[in-house]
Amino acid sequence: MYRIFAVLGACLTLGEALAGTFYPLNGNRVVGEEELYTVTRQGTTLESVAAEFKLGLTNMLEANPGVDALLPRPGTTLLIPHKLILPDTVHKGIIVNSAEMRLYYYNDGQVEVFPIGIGQLGKNTPVDWVTKVERKRANPTWTPTAATRAEYAEMGEPLPAVVPAGPDNPMGLFALYVGRLYAIHGTNADFGIGLRVSHGCVRLRNDDNERLFNLVPVGTRVEFINRPIKYSAEPDGSLYIEVHQPLSRTEEEFDNIEVNAPFNFTKADLEFFNRPEIDRDILERALHERTGRPVLLNPPEF
Repeated sequence: MYRIFAVLGACLTLGEALAGTFYPLNGNRVVGEEELYTVTRQGTTLESVAAEFKLGLTNMLEANPGVDALLPRPGTTLLIPHKLILPDTVHKGIIVNSAEMRLYYYNDGQVEVFPIGIGQLGKNTPVDWVTKVERKRANPTWTPTAATRAEYAEMGEPLPAVVPAGPDNPMGLFALYVGRLYAIHGTNADFGIGLRVSHGCVRLRNDDNERLFNLVPVGTRVEFINRPIKYSAEPDGSLYIEVHQPLSRTEEEFDNIEVNAPFNFTKADLEFFNRPEIDRDILERALHERTGRPVLLNPPEF
């Protein structure tokens, strides 16, 4: 079932835009529902739609193959992928899944999901790492590394040793520092959430970042994972899979976006795929199409 939005002006109401980001923890790992959105205004960008619905650009691109990546035409119906599978890990604190470019915050019987930007190729966001929020800072400064300053200098954009706090700071206005070298922070850009844009840190849109900053206490557990494939056996016996494009590991993979990057299947993946209830054709199609949407693998027979 879908919720349907037809947007006649610049955006829909904020209350509806936020409705897909909170999920109660009720024993199911498949949560939420998909929505349909009809573009009615010339000049509407896919990024603006993603921002209204609290999604990253890659989430929208995966769920809407073939749609213009920048300017979907008026009359185009977009699928809003607010249905998802919760990651198969401890449901506590913050979980960052780089492969789907989402951050999960578990708190008070529910999970709130935020779209994120992650590290560029070669400047990867950590994976397979459990740490905690070491400290928080409003109006952070940014101290770029020597390598970063050299990189910017080559582009003709020299950086000072310390970038002062303020709206022009790439850290945004709030930062959660995790471990010793990384942060979850805002941005000074209007584009890049759902993309590989940072120097390894986790980047959020500024309104999401401020909310997370105010919610999360120091000491909160933080786990970084990289799982392009999520699946679940639901309490009612339904089997679901959600497949994202794996993160590129080489320049060749990154540049050749028309070719699906290979998966590194785990033993647990293969054991799940071999369950006899699974329709093999549906499984193969899901692994090929990689829409980032939960797919039912054992539909009832009619």
